[in-house]
Amino acid sequence: MSKITGVGDKFQKETKYHREQMPRHYLDWSKKPSPFKDHENPLSIIQLPEPKFNVTNIWEIILNRRSRRNYNSQNPLNFNTLSNLLWATQGTTENIGEVNLRTTPSAGGLYPIETYLNVRQVENLPPGIYHFRPQFFDLEFLKNGDQSRSLSQAALHQKMVELAQITFIWTAIAERSKWKYLQRAYRYIYLDAGHIAQNLYLSAEALGLGVCGIGAFIDDEVAEIVGVDETEEIVVYLASVGWKT
Repeated sequence: MSKITGVGDKFQKETKYHREQMPRHYLDWSKKPSPFKDHENPLSIIQLPEPKFNVTNIWEIILNRRSRRNYNSQNPLNFNTLSNLLWATQGTTENIGEVNLRTTPSAGGLYPIETYLNVRQVENLPPGIYHFRPQFFDLEFLKNGDQSRSLSQAALHQKMVELAQITFIWTAIAERSKWKYLQRAYRYIYLDAGHIAQNLYLSAEALGLGVCGIGAFIDDEVAEIVGVDETEEIVVYLASVGWKT
């Protein structure tokens, strides 16, 4: 079998830890990046209701978890259901001093991942692009109008994005992690995104919803749809969410 090599192999090699050559750098705690992002002049801010959920057998949920690409595209998502999903993926569970603990782990507690939503069909929410703020448990309404078709095209024409009630779009502010972990931070960023996505899969399964994680997309096009500056914030992962058929 021929061996394919490239930039990924170089990155893996150059970000290895070696016992005899561990990176050493001074952490300036006065310059520790904030784990939160706010947008200037959002169209509006929508407060989310407190999450409410029933205790469900976690083993049964794990057994039934699948990547689901077919959705009942006619019925809107309940606003409370959306609240549950957002809490499960990045909700605050406790504050210890200045450290904000969430439902998913993050390397060094730095939380580089930001959550955006393309809303197609949610009760009492206009279609458009939203940004989730875990510190306030609310949504910033950033762009009016359903972006499902454009987002589907950016995701290499994967049809489930057009059918989904919502699509999660996760970005990373890499400097939050690089402050501590330098170039190795990128390893942790993608691990963080995976932790978040798995919580989405499991919470959605408990609520009767289907999820499909999406790693294939045109980065620049998704960034433009969301409205992020790629020199500061990179798109790392998408996930469509809809009612099971």
